[in-house]
Amino acid sequence: MRIGEMVRRTGVSERLLRYYEEQGLLAPERLPSGYRVYTETDVETVRHIRILLSAGLPTAKIRHMLACVRDDGPGLVPLCPTTVADLQRERERIARTIRDLETSQTLLDEVIARAPEPARSN
Repeated sequence: MRIGEMVRRTGVSERLLRYYEEQGLLAPERLPSGYRVYTETDVETVRHIRILLSAGLPTAKIRHMLACVRDDGPGLVPLCPTTVADLQRERERIARTIRDLETSQTLLDEVIARAPEPARSN
């Protein structure tokens, strides 16, 4: 299928599909004319990419994980032991970020609470 059909099937813009290709996440066939040709497997790969991006993973990590996940209906199943370990590390990284943001939020709340009443009502 050509890029327009891929956009329709995946809901991902042409620009993002090209970006995924630049990042090594997709490798569509190229016709002699230069047009990209996508397969059903590419549709599935885009779905996997979108799930992993939504989970907060960077594209560099996703590139290495794509070969080690399979579709299981609503989600993905990791197939390689190294993928599970990578996912656990990413989860820990996200948890640290959440804790840091919560600390920042608490500090801001304390500063805001010390402001005179007229300043807080804005």
